[in-house]
Amino acid sequence: MILLPCPWCGPRDAEEFGYVGEMRARPHPVTTTMKEWRDYLYLRRNVAGWTTERWYHQMGCRRYLLVDRDTTTNEVRSAVSGPDRQKS
Repeated sequence: MILLPCPWCGPRDAEEFGYVGEMRARPHPVTTTMKEWRDYLYLRRNVAGWTTERWYHQMGCRRYLLVDRDTTTNEVRSAVSGPDRQKS
């Protein structure tokens, strides 16, 4: 079980959340190549260790969080309010 500390609702089971994905910079839509778009849309780093992810609290406050999580142990270092959508 992963316990995510929601800044608004307190600690909650990860089943209340929707996993949005790892945080990555979005390529510029005008200057990027097709390969860069494909890589952005379909390829993930799949890090074994600490990574920053976006989660959506769908069964709670309905807000986005940025979570620093170790993918090997599921230890959560921090969870803060995140942007409603990923910035360019």
